[in-house]
Parts: sequence; C-alpha cells; structure tokens
Amino acid sequence: MQYDEKSLTRIVATDCGSTTTKAILIEYVDGEYRQTIRGEAPTTVEAPLNDVTKGVINATSEMEELARLKYNNPNIKFMENGEFIIPRQGDVGIDAYVSTSSAGGGLQMMVTGVVASMTGESAERAALGAGAIVMDLIASNDKRMNHEKIERIRHLRPDMILMAGGEDGGTIKHVIEMAELVSGADPKPRLGSSYKLPVIFAGNKEAIPEIEKTLKDKVNLIITENIRPKLETENLGPARDKIHNIFMEHVMQQAPGYNILLEMTQGPDHKQVPIMPTPAAVGNIMQTIAKNDQIEVVGVDIGGATTDVFSVFTEEYVFNRTVSANLGMSYSISNVLASSGLKNIMRWVPFDIDESELRNMIKNKMIRPTTIPSLLEELVLEQAIAKEALRLAFEQHKEFASSLKGMQRQRDISEAFSQSTSGASIVNLMSLDLLVGSGGVLSHAPRRHQTVMMLIDAFLPEGVTRLAVDSIFMMPHLGVLSEISTRAATEVFRKDCMIYLGSCVAPVGKCKYGKPALYAKLELPDGSTFEEDIPFGEVRLIPCEIGKVAKATLKTHSGLILNAEKAKDLTIDLHGGVVGIVLDTRGRQPFALPTDNTERIKYLKKWMRELKAYPEDILV
Repeated sequence: MQYDEKSLTRIVATDCGSTTTKAILIEYVDGEYRQTIRGEAPTTVEAPLNDVTKGVINATSEMEELARLKYNNPNIKFMENGEFIIPRQGDVGIDAYVSTSSAGGGLQMMVTGVVASMTGESAERAALGAGAIVMDLIASNDKRMNHEKIERIRHLRPDMILMAGGEDGGTIKHVIEMAELVSGADPKPRLGSSYKLPVIFAGNKEAIPEIEKTLKDKVNLIITENIRPKLETENLGPARDKIHNIFMEHVMQQAPGYNILLEMTQGPDHKQVPIMPTPAAVGNIMQTIAKNDQIEVVGVDIGGATTDVFSVFTEEYVFNRTVSANLGMSYSISNVLASSGLKNIMRWVPFDIDESELRNMIKNKMIRPTTIPSLLEELVLEQAIAKEALRLAFEQHKEFASSLKGMQRQRDISEAFSQSTSGASIVNLMSLDLLVGSGGVLSHAPRRHQTVMMLIDAFLPEGVTRLAVDSIFMMPHLGVLSEISTRAATEVFRKDCMIYLGSCVAPVGKCKYGKPALYAKLELPDGSTFEEDIPFGEVRLIPCEIGKVAKATLKTHSGLILNAEKAKDLTIDLHGGVVGIVLDTRGRQPFALPTDNTERIKYLKKWMRELKAYPEDILV
C-alpha cells in the first residue's frame, strides 16, 4: 500500500538489530521528505527485559527529547503508554511507523539441492535474497557421507530449511533421498520448542507425494513452486515469498515482544505494515533506486562478523545478495587474516611492521570487538584489513551472482568446443553506475578520503563509477519505508542517506609504469581547468564539490579502454562529491602492486598523499 504526502508528514522507522535499535524520524518539510532526527538504544531481546519493544520505546523517547529541543516545542509527542499515536494531531503523534529486524541473530537457514552448482545454488540464491544467512548447502554430490550430512543438520539447528532439486517431470530419486536425510536428522529449530521446524519444498512437483509421506509428520512442511522448473529457467520469487512469510509469522515470533512490535507497525489508515528482515530491506531500497534511476548498483555493508554485498545488474535489474559470514572487522577479523593471508594485507601498508605485531593487533580486535584504533598506524592497519575483507566478499559475490549453470547458451566459434556448465558472473564493473559503502569502517572513517581509498582499492571499479557512502546506515529503514511511500524513501535516500563522495575514472588494460596512460581535461564548475597527460601507475584527485559536475574530455594511450564499448576517447560529465574526482591509472585486469618492497611502499605513500588519505607526516 502506497500513501501520498498528504497522509504522510511524520514517519518513525526503526531497525531492531542484534545489539542496537536505531530509530529515525522522517518529516515532510518544504515540499520534500527529509530525515531530521535519530535515536539509538540497546536492543532488549535478552534478560532481564525480554521484550524487543522496550528498545524501540527507548530509542523513540530519545528522538522525542531531541525533537523538542530542535523545534523548541515541549508539546511534541510520538508515543503514549508504549504505543505510537497514529494518526498525527498537530504536535502530537505520527502518521506511520515501520520497522525492520534482525534481533535474535537474523534468519539462519540451510538449503538442499540435488546438484550443488545448479539447484543447490538456486536455492541458496533464493534464501539470500529473502535476507537469510545460509549456514550450509547440502547436495547429493557434495562428497559427504550420509551420516555426516545428518549430523550437520542436527548440529546447526537452522531456523528453517529450503529444499530444491530436479526439474519438473524429471527423475525424483535423488530429491527423495534428500528428504530422507532431513527426516533422519529430525531437526529441531534454533528458537522455540513449541513448534515444528519449517521446511519449504521447492523442487520437482512429481516428487511432492513422496516428500509429504517422508516429512509431514516430523516438520512443518510447506510446498511451493519449483525453483528450477526447467534447467534453463530460474523461478525464485515464490520460494523467497514463502521464506519471508514463514520467517515473519513463525521464526520472528520467537523473539520476545515481537507480536507486540508487529501490532505497533501501521500506516495512517491503521493497517499493519509487515516487518522486514534487515538485509531484505537493504536489498529493497537498492532495487528501488536502481529501477527508478535506471542504473546498476553495487552496495556493501561490512560489519563486525559478516560482510553483505548487494548488486542490481542488467536490463531486468536482477538483484543478488551474498553474505560472507566469516569476513568482518571484529568477531571475524582473524578469519580475514586466514582467508587473505598476511602478504595480501601487508601489501596495503606503507611501512614495515613486524608480523607478530600485526597478528597481536588482529587478535586483540577479535577479543575486544568494540575498541577503535588509538594510533594512526593502527588505523592504517585496520583499513588495510578492511580492503582485504571487502575484496574477498566481492569475489565471493561475483562467483555467486552468475547466469544459470547447466543451461546451454549461444557461443561464438572460439567457445564451440568448450561447452561448460559454469555460469558467467553478471557483475560487470564496466557498466556499474554507483558503488555504495556502509558499515563502521567505511561510514565512520576519520576522513571521507579514506573511504574513497578503501572502496577503490577493494572493488577496483572500472571505467567511470560514482562513489557514495551510507551516512548513518539508514538503508534498512528506507527499504521498509519504500513499501508505503517510494517517494519518501527515494528522496531521503538521495538527500540524507547517501553522502556522494565523487567519481572514479579508471582505464582498463595493461601498461608499463611511467608510460603515458590517460589524457584528461576537466572543465571545473568554478571556471578553472585541470589538464594533464597522466602516466601509468598514478592517482590524481581533483576537488569538485557535491552537487557539481565537471565536463571531462578523456583519451587513453597504450590500448587502455574507458567503457564497455571499449572506447578510448570519451566526453562525459563527472559528478563531484565531498572528496572529488579520482583519476586512477593503476590499471585493471590485472591490477598489480609493485613486487619490490621499497618500490611498493614508495607508490603506496604517493597514492595516499594524492588522495589526502592520511596526515602528511606518516607518508614522508
């Protein structure tokens, strides 16, 4: 249900996270929607309160106090006796209340399929798109013994299981075998002991009678449409909808006070607004922006334990989300070291450091996750680790966000004899319009220039890409808000959520350091002109304010290209930002740092100086 600005002038949105409940106030001011005030409070799902609504009330109370101070009006009031006053009557009340939630650890799922890289991967895609963390994928061909699979299901205790497998009309043998494994495990839900574990079957419809016979007495079995009705067709929508509905109706109800919270959410007509899982809400706003602006978007949220990557690509605006559950900046920071290796982290550090010193710093961060760097050297190290966490999470995302595996596609003559089952990634950095960063290490970096540096070094954008950062992690609130007002969500997203950092121009191709790479002439909005033939291996930062545009004439050398059409000459408008326009001639496909340690440190310091990432004295 969508409402207009006449009925929506003051909205409260909350995100009930696993540790913090964040509330924002959105108001219709001077003909547009703006985010005006925010409040925070600890999430209250654990003893002694055991009621998620207490955190919501506390965060909203903080907003009330701040609103009274801001508007010098003691009569402003949002709640009474623990309930929102809806609809608004002058200074008293609000017009709508919406919320997202990941309290209780979010949605944790297992998925099953016959072939891991086909139906198993489609099931994983459906679960991730619904906002879940996929704990494991069990498939007939995953090389584990049956007793190991059964033990795994028992041990993990997911919130629900999604079963896929087989195209409609095909063989049902392996699909039934997977059902027998689930039955043998007799899985118990992670939360709540009074209900059966939900199991969604989205496989070969011919197997439904046998699936029901095998599972209906042990689990809460839900049947929906096949995820892969044909090998070349993927149908994720019905399974995603079932996951979302079951999560809200059954799993989230196990969170203390959830039912009361659900009753609190409503629009101006007193109709309930469904609560959304936090990751699904982030995906929602990204899809909304991509479709409205007709752009392709990649977003990342790097947290303490996990890193989520979202993307919207192609003409159909295909949405993909991945969760790297072992890549984070506090609880999972040791896993970043283990996954990337010490050498890959150290390549971003512009000074020599003892290996044991770095390892001690990482372990200290893991056991004291709320600490922040106290020395500049510690900040540099933490941001080097963040680059690797982001890089690895994006690599995983590119592998997952692919065209369907197992389907035949038309190929040119050079590929005619190498028909493969692996799908090609749909992530195309050359056509990417907007790269958005979020999470503490990006949103709260001491300098926005450091955020730009981390995004460029980790994602290596190609061609021309606009860069932005989520100011206060507002995307979940806006995702659920878009369900009742697309206009309010998009206006607040553009004006208050996104801090536009600038644009990055990065020619693609190989060249030798020092050779001419990019001629750039930028006519800046203040009337000045930047003009240079930039050598390969350099970075240039040209200040250009947010909301301003520079008219650029670009021409590459040595076969470097600037866009998906392989253009070597380009006349284009480059958007400014709080940092400016970055011209990056360090090359792509591949990108490689100098192998000599002295040379590497020299170039790192040079690039960081140019980007104004750190104070000059550390980069001498």
